[in-house]
Amino acid sequence: MADDDRDDKAQAPSQVRAEPHGLEAENASLRDRLLRALADAENTRRRAERSAADARQFAISHFASELLTSIDNLRRALLSAESLPEQGPADTALLDGVRATERLLTSTLERFGVRHSEAAAGTPFDPSRHEAVTEVEDDAVEPGTVVRVLEEGYTIHDRLLRPARVIVARKRQKSDAAASNERQHSSNTIG
Repeated sequence: MADDDRDDKAQAPSQVRAEPHGLEAENASLRDRLLRALADAENTRRRAERSAADARQFAISHFASELLTSIDNLRRALLSAESLPEQGPADTALLDGVRATERLLTSTLERFGVRHSEAAAGTPFDPSRHEAVTEVEDDAVEPGTVVRVLEEGYTIHDRLLRPARVIVARKRQKSDAAASNERQHSSNTIG
């Protein structure tokens, strides 16, 4: 038994020397895990704050999108009524009321960050801001140019709410006879 005690005492100093290295490595590992957990918690907090800010900022997107249809209809009614040759006092009063309603709706949406995005005939088609409803052959402008704006586009806080619906120019298609002659000419020169 006395020999066993001596063996334990003899091993104890070597274990003590080996343990500090193991403890230091374990401490470094735990410190690294703690720092990673803290960084992960901070990233989660930032993501949650950003998500909450986006939710506040864009919460009315669906509602605003639905209102845009009403604004479009008011504008169509104004254009149609203004094109009438004769307008009586009652017509003028009604038009003034419709204009005031359209202005009020537009200014209300602007207070919540909804803005009209510029889309004009003669500008290049931009698929990130425009929706091409159709293409027309038009030699007067370059292919890929907006020829006509059917519905205005809108953004909400610099994010697209609704693209402008436009008609876009394309190259004039060759007639069937011209295309046939061109194919025949190219086959004669090859053969």
